[in-house]
Amino acid sequence: MTSHRTTRWPLAALACATFAAGTQPARAQTTPGDNSISGSSPPGGLPVPNAEPLAPGDTYAERVWKRSNLFGDMGGLRGLLGDHGVTIGLQETSEVLGNVTGGAQKGFVYAGVTLLGIGVDTGRAFGLEGGTINLSAFQIHGGNLGLQNLRSLQTPSGIVGAPSTRLWELWYQQLFLDGDADVKIGQQSIDQEFDISSGASLFLNTVLGWPIVSSAGLYGGGPTYPLSSLGLRLRARPTGALTLLAGAFDDNPGDGTFNDNSQLRGNERYGARFNFNTGALFIAEAQYAVNQPANGDIVRPSNASDSQLANLPGTYRLGAWFDTGPFNSQRHDAAGLSLADPAGTGVPGQIHQNFSLYGVIDQMIWRPDPAQVRSLSVFLRANGAPGDRNLVEFSINAGLVVKAPLPGRDGDAFGVGYGLAKVSGAASRLDRDIAFYTAAPYQRRSSESFVEVTYQIQVNQWWQVQPDFQYVFMPGGGIPNPYFPRQRISNEAVFGVRTNITF
Repeated sequence: MTSHRTTRWPLAALACATFAAGTQPARAQTTPGDNSISGSSPPGGLPVPNAEPLAPGDTYAERVWKRSNLFGDMGGLRGLLGDHGVTIGLQETSEVLGNVTGGAQKGFVYAGVTLLGIGVDTGRAFGLEGGTINLSAFQIHGGNLGLQNLRSLQTPSGIVGAPSTRLWELWYQQLFLDGDADVKIGQQSIDQEFDISSGASLFLNTVLGWPIVSSAGLYGGGPTYPLSSLGLRLRARPTGALTLLAGAFDDNPGDGTFNDNSQLRGNERYGARFNFNTGALFIAEAQYAVNQPANGDIVRPSNASDSQLANLPGTYRLGAWFDTGPFNSQRHDAAGLSLADPAGTGVPGQIHQNFSLYGVIDQMIWRPDPAQVRSLSVFLRANGAPGDRNLVEFSINAGLVVKAPLPGRDGDAFGVGYGLAKVSGAASRLDRDIAFYTAAPYQRRSSESFVEVTYQIQVNQWWQVQPDFQYVFMPGGGIPNPYFPRQRISNEAVFGVRTNITF
């Protein structure tokens, strides 16, 4: 299937435009390698500016340059809304990516998305303490390099989707037990909280956000950007280090067939299709955080010993999802014959239910001075699912991120990421069956991998520029080139640049 999947930063940073932990403004940006557990929203978020900074001698242009948002306080509007518990965030992400080698064809493609987020602190707005209302919508524009040129499983950009203007999330969250637990109900995108890595959020490639096992294994890729589903999510923090998450969601956000993400059909064009006909998706995760700095700040205690300084922060996640719906067999029809067998129907047999297990590690491994931003962190994520009903049965994502890699560039980040997608044994055996029954050469799929090297430049508080390079080995696991069927699609070198502006 073609993945429409999924964004991390910057869209993950905007999913809840306002309130981490239900009451506090979220941080201004994702900080790769920061392993603290966020409250109700993913790492990052839109800043809520106060009055314009006024320094003696500043020109208007200098004041604009120093703002946390390009539009600042919008003539007092943001401040006025903030007094009533309402915050607004707006961000434009644009990029140009292109392959200079490999692929079905070569060329560069522009893609972009504009995201609006509105958050309401119900305590300040209505007197209902501990509540948050979140609404987000976006406008997707431009093309899709992965679909047009590459045909890879692990597509190079997490912001692409069918061009449309649509609702994304609409939910209500309520804290209880003195903030140690909360419930969230409404239209949700599960990639904002489940199976994510803070270190991987730096990268552009789709699967360093939402993994390929789940993207290829769920209806329409699952309730993840640019789709979402009605559901209920519970969270509890039994100890300061342990957080438990669990949720139940509609498993088919677009109400289409399995390989159809349904982004442009009927009401789904506007994000307003609500489906209850296929099945339910259950997901649960345990998170364990170690050596987390208070309030996310890095502060060197005056009496810190060498052993204390060696205790670097990390977060470890273990989770699983289970889907009650029917799924296509990767090799057989309902009678158990190969889908390539002329005596069979050629229609995949149905296998009821699907599941996946996953684990994620985010660990800082080097920080020369806790009072400084500079650090080196690593991440690792592994996902697995049964191969008889999943195109991809196993995947690995890994990488390293350096924060403040150059002197005087504390806001910058450099990263090297890696992804591996193993095509299921059943799908690979079907390729062998096709070659047998047609008595013609046919490429047998195995696995696809890629390497990504990226550098994020924090130009100022509201503007980022990110040059990027990706190299894909065995696109699609070794699929035939549609223009030259006797040949595989050759390895792909992808260059590009992304820019983020927070208004």
